[in-house]
Amino acid sequence: MKPTVVIAYPPFGDLQIEQDILQRLGGTVLHFPGTHSPEAQAAMQMADAVMVTVQPVPADLIGRLERCKLICRVGTGLDAIDLDAAARRGIWVTYVPDYSIDEVSTHAICLLLAQARGIPQLIASTRAGQWNNAAAGTVYRLNGQTLGLLGCGRIGQAVAAKGRGLGLRVIAHDPYMDDQSIRAVGVEPVDFTTLLRTSDFISLHTPLTTASRHSINAASLAQMKPTAYLINTARGPLIDEDALLHAVRVGQIAGAALDVLTVEPPAPDNPLLHEPRILVTPHTAWYSEAAKVDVRVRGAEEVVRVLNGEPPRAPANRIAQS
Repeated sequence: MKPTVVIAYPPFGDLQIEQDILQRLGGTVLHFPGTHSPEAQAAMQMADAVMVTVQPVPADLIGRLERCKLICRVGTGLDAIDLDAAARRGIWVTYVPDYSIDEVSTHAICLLLAQARGIPQLIASTRAGQWNNAAAGTVYRLNGQTLGLLGCGRIGQAVAAKGRGLGLRVIAHDPYMDDQSIRAVGVEPVDFTTLLRTSDFISLHTPLTTASRHSINAASLAQMKPTAYLINTARGPLIDEDALLHAVRVGQIAGAALDVLTVEPPAPDNPLLHEPRILVTPHTAWYSEAAKVDVRVRGAEEVVRVLNGEPPRAPANRIAQS
């Protein structure tokens, strides 16, 4: 029987890239803009592979997938897919861990620089008809300041390299890496408390898990320097946003720059969008034209690989092999 692949995400303009690759299977490709509709769920129930981006694939849905061999996350974060439920059903979950590394790391550094130099305040001042080189308030020399990374994987390491190029001292805490591995990539390993207390900028590059959810909370924010900035290009729920807003408003920290939020898109009255010392960009750190192609190609190629009986290139779970 020829395989059926369900693409369950809105198209990136079109689906030509995915279709060109998936046609190698000689089967059927069905498209739905998400995983919620009865039509999508009925199609997924009989599919051999399902492709998603940020769409949820919970345990109850996985339990109804009768023929599925693979759930392909066309991206990096895996918090929307129940990995254990998939493993129990013998379904691979794969992802694309090696795309947009340059894009996300560059975006993190851009947010750092925007806060460090007060760029939004300076632009707002000149647009208001002022010519005031002090409109950003106190600005400190960047060279010699400390960049702390929570997470030192592929993207964290790219941020570290770019940060060192700016003259920053780079430290990192990563519960998934030993100190020797962190030192091997030119970064100083520290414990979480030292990261909080020492860093002038803290950039988050850790996956969202039960343990990491709200790892930046009232207690951790209280340990940061009052001149420090928090940067998040990873996952919104890593931060307790109410605690962050309070910390910025009372001056516990100098500000934050966020590309991800707990709820996306946010409500127009979300106070994070209206706090001058918090910059928010619309989950765009991953994006470039090249990255948009890379993730689709690698995701579709993974589907072809697994449905042809080959092992996945980037598995996110483990299943028993017969």
